[in-house]
Amino acid sequence: MRTMINYVHDLFGRLPWVHDLFFSLLILIASYIGWLLAIKIGIRLAKKFARKTKTQFDDLLIAHRVLHSLAYFVPLLIIKNLIFLTPLFAPTLDGLANILLILLTARVIASFLNAANGYYELKPRAKTRPIKSYLQVIIIIDYLVAIIFIIGILTHQSPWMLLSGIGAMTAIVLLIFKDTILSFVAGLQINMYDLLHVGDWIEMPQFGADGDVIDIALHTIKVQNWDKSITIIPTYKLLDNSFRNWRGMEEAGGRRIKRAIYLDQNSVKFCDREMIERFRRIHLLRDYIDRKLEELERYNKEHNIDDSVKVNGRRMTNIGTFRVYAAEYIKNHPKINKNLTKMVRQLPPGPQGLPIEVYAFTNDIRWENYEAIQADIFDHLLAVVPEFGLRIFQNPSGRDFTEWTATVHSRH
Repeated sequence: MRTMINYVHDLFGRLPWVHDLFFSLLILIASYIGWLLAIKIGIRLAKKFARKTKTQFDDLLIAHRVLHSLAYFVPLLIIKNLIFLTPLFAPTLDGLANILLILLTARVIASFLNAANGYYELKPRAKTRPIKSYLQVIIIIDYLVAIIFIIGILTHQSPWMLLSGIGAMTAIVLLIFKDTILSFVAGLQINMYDLLHVGDWIEMPQFGADGDVIDIALHTIKVQNWDKSITIIPTYKLLDNSFRNWRGMEEAGGRRIKRAIYLDQNSVKFCDREMIERFRRIHLLRDYIDRKLEELERYNKEHNIDDSVKVNGRRMTNIGTFRVYAAEYIKNHPKINKNLTKMVRQLPPGPQGLPIEVYAFTNDIRWENYEAIQADIFDHLLAVVPEFGLRIFQNPSGRDFTEWTATVHSRH
């Protein structure tokens, strides 16, 4: 090898630039061959080894191309070690090789941190304590340091002097990295106060977000909406604006039903004896009817009430009895969470009738099942309303006016 080098020196001794160009081409060819060997043999062996091991970390190192980045060190090291053969091009090649080594080192560190985050996300605690935003800050610092060292090489100044000069540029740095700093602080608060996890269902109408959180990063939070679209929310905006997190519903094991039936107020009336006897045959009302009749009879006797007049004393009403029935139906429904609030209440009447609201929680929080349970409950309640002598209120339609007009004409 040395004899061949001496022969080339003698051959191109009078033409140094041809000499250096010839050896530069040889060095580039050697570095390319070294890179091919590293990729074709080294990476292939690493993949086989990774498939045989039980740990997933080595698979993630390959998936995030950490080993591919390391393979580029081979040609750079070949250039660094053979650069003495090209005295004319040595300073340029050495500077270029140093810049590439710095960039490559920064890339390897970033890829390794991404692989480490991928491995951490396989753990159950990753959903409640994500570290992706912190690692992204380290990656940014990593590339900033690399840029400073590259500037030092290009300007032939010490990188440490450049680092010390950054203090004088604090205001400019804060302005340039304002969003990054705000996002980092927001990420700290999100983790510290346990505000958000991957997998949480959140609503943020001002950004059009309504769905599951699929990623929490340094600068952005990704939400996959129920229509499968993706909404990107700047991380720091999450604390600047209000949002609703439905995690509490999932942890409580119940999803709320809060819906009203609107009754025609003209159908409300006192219960007569026939109605009471009919209500007594309803299984869910039997004990209530007996208990209520005894209570009302005792009260009216104690206060010497003349019950020949309906407005005197206390009496049962069809709407009150229906409300009790609905409450008992909800209480005994197998799909209602018995540990959470459940009630049927009367809301203030309005132009759309008298609202009777069901307020309860299902014991199945899955959306499709929840809607089916809610529909099943109101299907039943709407169907039994006429059994209590009540009518559902709804605004008149075109058909109602047609029938009314036909009735008027028939009378004339």
